[in-house]
Amino acid sequence: MNKIKFDLDTLKLISLFEKLTRASVKDCFPEENQITYVVNENEAGKAIGKNGANVKRLGNMSKKNIRIIEFSPDIKQFIQNLVFPSKVSNVEEEEVDGKKIVTITPADNKNRGHLIGRAAETLRYNENIVKRYFQIDELKVV
Repeated sequence: MNKIKFDLDTLKLISLFEKLTRASVKDCFPEENQITYVVNENEAGKAIGKNGANVKRLGNMSKKNIRIIEFSPDIKQFIQNLVFPSKVSNVEEEEVDGKKIVTITPADNKNRGHLIGRAAETLRYNENIVKRYFQIDELKVV
């Protein structure tokens, strides 16, 4: 795990999010058309707000899609939170040739496609998020 550093724009986004939602932010990933926030355990409901009010308000203010992920110190639960609303039937950790590989088993083929994404873009994005908190070498979908 590397130490996480934020630039000034990211700090402003985190500050605005915390003021509006009163939820503690652990991490933030601003992108071209989406902002992903990782909130502390048991704070996803507070961050989302009643009927998604906080998410809608932040989305309107930033003109971007807002994604909220609840952190968990358990890697299996964190991955399930990360890939939600895709249905996952199993998450397994294994060591192969000295590499730590986490395998996600989707509930069905439709969810498999959502987990991988076009040209494995979604899978690699999620893998980078998991690597910020846990020592893994690869994230796979079977």
